[in-house]
Amino acid sequence: MDVTLSDIRLARDRFDDEDVVRETPLETSRTLDTEVGATVRLKMEHLQRTGSFKTRGAYNKLKTLTDADDEYAGVVAASAGNHAQGVALAATKTGLESTIVMPKNAPQAKIDATRGYGAAVELHGKTFREAMSHAKSIVDDDRAFVHAYDDPEIIAGQGTLGLEILSQVPDVDTVLVPIGGGGLIGGIATAIGELSPETRIVGVQADGAATVPQSLRKGEPHTRESVRTIADGIATGGISERTFALIDEYVDEVVTVSDTAIAESVLFLLERTKQMVEGAGAISVAALRSGQVDVEDELVVALLCGGNLSMTDLQTVLTHGLTHRDQLVRLRVRIVDQPGEMNRISELIADCGANISDVSHERSAKDLDVGHAYLQFRIETSGADQTDRIVESIRDAGYEVAHLE
Repeated sequence: MDVTLSDIRLARDRFDDEDVVRETPLETSRTLDTEVGATVRLKMEHLQRTGSFKTRGAYNKLKTLTDADDEYAGVVAASAGNHAQGVALAATKTGLESTIVMPKNAPQAKIDATRGYGAAVELHGKTFREAMSHAKSIVDDDRAFVHAYDDPEIIAGQGTLGLEILSQVPDVDTVLVPIGGGGLIGGIATAIGELSPETRIVGVQADGAATVPQSLRKGEPHTRESVRTIADGIATGGISERTFALIDEYVDEVVTVSDTAIAESVLFLLERTKQMVEGAGAISVAALRSGQVDVEDELVVALLCGGNLSMTDLQTVLTHGLTHRDQLVRLRVRIVDQPGEMNRISELIADCGANISDVSHERSAKDLDVGHAYLQFRIETSGADQTDRIVESIRDAGYEVAHLE
């Protein structure tokens, strides 16, 4: 292996500025403990200054460059957002210029934050891969390329989280770690695998971006051309030979979860722990809550690795999660198209204690008789029980009603 426990310890020694990298706390959630039947500690890595763990690897890499007196004036990196911010901050702190290539569809909040940390941002391509290809093409003799995960110093920097977890929870049974390109889990698993081999390391990927299960079955890194997930921070589309080797050596299990489970866990963390994390940050909790990992009676650490959630993405997650919970519901009611019908149905909904957020009137559907129409309501409810009461009330009043998914 070209990343060792010694490399990770050296990386920790380079963290000489708490304004760049700091030890993050652990928090508890009694609700989560009860739900999964375990004692869970949430590792609050989203509370790093840049909102994610990425600063660890970036700072270690750039400190290595400057300490070695390499004559680089700056660095180039590609990122969908979190690595971008980590490199930008680390470059500013080490006196290097930074150019970050980001996909054109990267969240504006992450673009603005990257510029705010001192980087020049170039937008190129629609995917992380396209941004990566362009970033490599603009590297020259004066600038070093800083890979998001396929770099020993990056992996060693991320691995300091493993040392930190063991110092805070030395008797931990299971650690759950998100997987994108594999640098984070590669570093953490190396540290914990060497110091506490009895601790189980579980990697978690989103269904729409999963590559590691296939890679492990094939015995080599597997890539996918198209990725689709709300967890954009881990939507890399593949891992590297280097990170594959570390995963294969040290990781005990890899599971995948749906975007619905991720959205539900973002909402859970907002409501129960008062923490706002992005999809990639909540995916470890999603694996626990969806039953993908058996942790009954164990002491578990779930890594919240990122908190850079834009307001647009938050709205998307909230809509998806509330719809799944039956707290944001669409009902279609067939009516005789005459005055007073909308008001009558609205009163039935109000009498059940729900709020109407939107209503539309449809007269052109092919299955409607002349003089009939559909009213489609978007309703905010407390959940499935209240939704059922509303539907029953409308039906009892003589209307045909459908709950639209």
